Amino acid sequence: MSSFSRQVEPNRAPLFEAMVAHHRRNPVSLHVPGHKSGQGLLEEGEDYLKMVMSIDYTEITGLDDLHHPEGVIQEAEELAADCFGAEETYFLIGGSTVGNIAMIGAACGRGDLILLQRNVHKSVIHGLMIAGAHAVFIAPELNAQTGVATGLSIQSVQQALLQYPEAKALFLTNPNYYGMGVDLKPFAELMHARGKLLLVDEAHGAHFGFHPEVPDSALSQGADAVVQSTHKMLTAMTMGAMLHVQGTLIDRGNIKQLLAMLQSSSPSYPIMASLDLARKRMHTEGTVWMEKGLAVLKEFRTLLDRLDRFDYYPKVFPVVPSYDHQTADPFKIAICDRTNTLTATELKDRLEADGIYVEMTDGRQVLLVFSPASGRADMLRVIETLHNICLDGSLQKKELQEPISNILKLPYYPQISSPVVFDLKESSRTSREKETVSQVNLDDAVGHRSADMVIPYPPGIPYLYTGEVITASVAEALVQLAARGIKFQGTEFGQTHKLKIYT
Repeated sequence: MSSFSRQVEPNRAPLFEAMVAHHRRNPVSLHVPGHKSGQGLLEEGEDYLKMVMSIDYTEITGLDDLHHPEGVIQEAEELAADCFGAEETYFLIGGSTVGNIAMIGAACGRGDLILLQRNVHKSVIHGLMIAGAHAVFIAPELNAQTGVATGLSIQSVQQALLQYPEAKALFLTNPNYYGMGVDLKPFAELMHARGKLLLVDEAHGAHFGFHPEVPDSALSQGADAVVQSTHKMLTAMTMGAMLHVQGTLIDRGNIKQLLAMLQSSSPSYPIMASLDLARKRMHTEGTVWMEKGLAVLKEFRTLLDRLDRFDYYPKVFPVVPSYDHQTADPFKIAICDRTNTLTATELKDRLEADGIYVEMTDGRQVLLVFSPASGRADMLRVIETLHNICLDGSLQKKELQEPISNILKLPYYPQISSPVVFDLKESSRTSREKETVSQVNLDDAVGHRSADMVIPYPPGIPYLYTGEVITASVAEALVQLAARGIKFQGTEFGQTHKLKIYT
């Protein structure tokens, strides 16, 4: 950890405290925003928004500046660095998305090559486009029970480095959307031995490292830069995230410059205050708070085991390490109907009919995202609905089968791709602009290069990148996803069942 400019006081929330102190002065606002601390709200919004708007400030005296922090924001970021084990931490008010773009831009210049696992978030691709970097995609391993793409094998990365020794960095997503992760230490050692960066999208792992029953954090395993969505699993407001850095390999000056360019010049003070408070909770009572949440999950698993109609992952926790992943987040549970009577979309609909809204369905299973804040009462509501589904006489209960892990085929991808060019400059698009873009039926698209970036959402992981050749296995997977009601971004395929191609 770095030596900070002041003594670390975990019990403080300096930014939030300064905002509250300003509010208590009953100040006259002759500055933006225009709602004047909530005074301009319509009556129907007051119960929901007025308290938050009452501390919705801007860069006025005493409240510091996110893009040049010297006071309470600097202190809040230093406390976050101490809490999460970084040398330096930056508050993000644009989610992990902006952090991913900044990490890519700091590591790569135009034409530089970076190694990435295939199942990265779309924000990583946008970062490559902005940087003008070239990507070599490495195919992830697949989990046999769920069919979910997990992490990379160290052998695949070693082979990629042999083929592309000029690569500047390795970018990993760990854990994946389902909480599955890999041991990052071998990857950090491999990259650092060659003077290269390990960048980690740890959006779903802000709570990692705070309890022995959850995985270790990416920082503790040697990553150079890590982005965490503090809003996903901890208590920050939506869009609240943090970017953590350590070591000398990452250019911190570039990081700061990119964040100043990418983030709003009018950052949300309520979001930043929620980051400050989320950090304080983990700093002062993180392990105890996590213990309460884990107790709810342990009871949930026990009760779920009595409902033999449903299969779920992970059943055994802590997870038994396997070839495709070594760790799993106990707060993520993927559930499916073992009788094959309800599709994942139908199961999601049944839960929503009882007021239970899940994170997503991928066509095979429904993903339930608990957190340390999840209470026992909510957990019991889920069990009650699942129990009622088991008793529902309108469904013909079939003989129990093996888990439906092979209903949806994932597309085949080469283990290590050729370099893929991502560039927004007009010069890089000149040749492509000469090509004709046609919208064709899926069968006719096979063998052609995609003019769309096809992104099933959630989780926002592209199945096709612009310019990538459409294979028969990709086409088959898209058909199955569409049949299960999965929505798509970056394409009209969900509505038309056609793809745009270059001809």
